[in-house]
Order: sequence, then structure tokens, then C-alpha cells
Amino acid sequence: MTAAVLCLASASPRRRELLAQIGVPHLVLAADVDETRREGEDPAQYAARVARAKAEAVWAQPARRQWLPVLAADTTVVLDGELLGKPSTRDEGVAMLLALAGRAHEVVTAIALLDGSEGAPTLRRRVVRSVVSFRAIGRAEAQRYWHTGEPRDKAGGYAVQGLGAVFVASLTGSYSGVMGLPLFETAELLAEAGVPRWAGAAP
Repeated sequence: MTAAVLCLASASPRRRELLAQIGVPHLVLAADVDETRREGEDPAQYAARVARAKAEAVWAQPARRQWLPVLAADTTVVLDGELLGKPSTRDEGVAMLLALAGRAHEVVTAIALLDGSEGAPTLRRRVVRSVVSFRAIGRAEAQRYWHTGEPRDKAGGYAVQGLGAVFVASLTGSYSGVMGLPLFETAELLAEAGVPRWAGAAP
């Protein structure tokens, strides 16, 4: 088994899969931070602050292996300037999907990487914006989608890589960013920090 080169500050299975896709063996330590949006924060500022807070929370955990950098991310769906979080009820999930139907919305994903010395780690970060357009969706179809169980833990109430893909008419930007971890920008940060990828690839 390849040794971990990174600590992922997220319990998201999608982020784990995306890191594995580019060959980055990692440990997982979930971060518990306050994700309340502050007054006057725009979506990019909000996502960047939360991603940084997650990275810092895990950096400070005793369970973290001291030599591992910490990667965190935060994804938010934005419609008409409002942030759409994770729906907790059927009514909320259906209403969210119907609000997105037949329109374009923005998905903002921020990533933060902490590496370096214990006392003064280096913070590296990126914010990635993508635009997703949905086709028209009827109430009955939105209700059927809710009952699949997929929307419950997804920002915006859908999964672009899952059953919700049938709603996506077009996507401009980062597909992996909409999933929760923009791989191009993540690879850039990892390269800057000297974190290897493509584990197991021939030299």
C-alpha cells in the first residue's frame, strides 16, 4: 500500500475519489467548522474562508501526521446571488431543483493547502467558478429525484456525477470543480508544495 502524502480535510467520498483519480494517496480527517455565511461576504469570499478554516482545523488536530500537508475544499452553488446549501427535507430539495430548472447557476469551489513548518505553515489557495445550465424540470420529476436519496448531502441538491447528470444541459468551467475538487487547480497547488501525484507511475 502506498504511503499517504497528504491529509484531506473532508469526509466527502467524491473528493476522495477525485484525489485517487490523480494518484494522490491520502489520509482523511474531517473538519468541524462553522460554515455560517458572514454579512457582506460574496460567494467566493465565503468559500475561500471556509476552505481555509477547514484546513487550519485539521492542521491543528493531534491526529494529523505532523509531516503531511493538509488539503481542504468548500463548494457552494449560487443562484441570483444566494447560496444554495444542502437540502434537509423533500420540500426544500424539490424547491431548490425547481429554482435551478431551465436556468444557469454558478458553482464556486475554493481549495486551500497548508504545508511547511508547524509554526508557520504556508497557505496556498485557489477559487474556481463554473457555470451549469439546467434543462426544464417538472415537479413530479424533481420529487422522483429526491426519493433516489442522492440530493440529500449535495450543495444545490444535485450531483453532477450521479443521477442528477440528466438535468445538465451544459457546463462551462471545471467539471471536477462542480463535483467538489477542481483537479487542474489542485494539481497546481500540490506541485507548488512538492506533493507528488500519479502514485505508482513509472519514473
